[in-house]
Amino acid sequence: MTVIDQVKDPALVQCPVFGSCGGCQYQDLPYPQELALKQEQLRALITAQVVLKDACFQPAVPSPEVYHYRNRLDLKLTHRRNGDVHIGFSPIDRGPVIEITACPIAMKAISDFIPELRQLATLKIPKEYRMANLTVRCGEGEGVRWGGIGHNSLRLEARDYFYTDILGCRIYYGLDTFFQANLSILPALIDFIRSQDIWSKDAVFFDLYGGVGLFSLCVNDLVIKAVNIESNVHAARMAKYNISSNGMRNVEAHEGRVEDVLPGMLDKTSSDSNIIMVDPPRAGLSAEAVTLLNQLKRAKYLIYLSCDPASLASNLKDLIAGGWVVKTIRPFDFFPRTRHLETLIIFERT
Repeated sequence: MTVIDQVKDPALVQCPVFGSCGGCQYQDLPYPQELALKQEQLRALITAQVVLKDACFQPAVPSPEVYHYRNRLDLKLTHRRNGDVHIGFSPIDRGPVIEITACPIAMKAISDFIPELRQLATLKIPKEYRMANLTVRCGEGEGVRWGGIGHNSLRLEARDYFYTDILGCRIYYGLDTFFQANLSILPALIDFIRSQDIWSKDAVFFDLYGGVGLFSLCVNDLVIKAVNIESNVHAARMAKYNISSNGMRNVEAHEGRVEDVLPGMLDKTSSDSNIIMVDPPRAGLSAEAVTLLNQLKRAKYLIYLSCDPASLASNLKDLIAGGWVVKTIRPFDFFPRTRHLETLIIFERT
């Protein structure tokens, strides 16, 4: 019996489909044990790839909310020929959708909306549809919105955008744009990034895979200029909306691939203390992107925010080989009760 088996407590479980649904893995663990386990797994993955000093590893930042924290759910819908509609999550193993009436890790507004969603989706689903992926989301304001049935069903009008307020900025996001799923821990992440001794008023901050401009908007006062680069057309459009709505004069948003846009822009800067931030998809940085980062001459610091420890460990090895030195590794538990973990790494160029 493992240590984890010894501390498991079925009485802690808050979901009737835990163990069948593929969403959560740690509802039966006390939260301190869950954090310790995730830290151990992260450290094991990283140290299997590279040798680092113990001082590089900082303790994980816990989520202020362990349940009811997710501002987005992605649900599976199946429509049978007899007209029955089933909505829920994918199972751990192969099989039919695990039906749910609520979700304890979703924000309460979303969880409470699921029965109504079933009714709305049943009315809207065309006869020829057999399957759909539904997105349900909310923000700090009132209102839950959903989409996934029909062309452009994820597109919202500006009046319906979700938002969160950070450092005096109102940051908007939509159904069709990526945004951090746990709003409760987001201020702690922003505060930690801002507290690092890497900022300079003559530096330019390049936010790669920058989405709707979250990090550019939250650090623009620490640098001469912030540049958001995003290839997704919907997110890039939302970044421009956020810059305009917040009246930011020293923030730019550019649509395009990082590999195509960044080199020419970095070459035009006059500082050698520029700061790069990457927040890539779960698969991590491509080999092309790693090569680009390793060849940059006018960047002194690199901030890497990862949502997958395995892809992070692989990228870490290649970035260190390319001349980047790890200063700090700090996990942030954006996804309590699940196996997922966000990790922030600060690099400095040798």
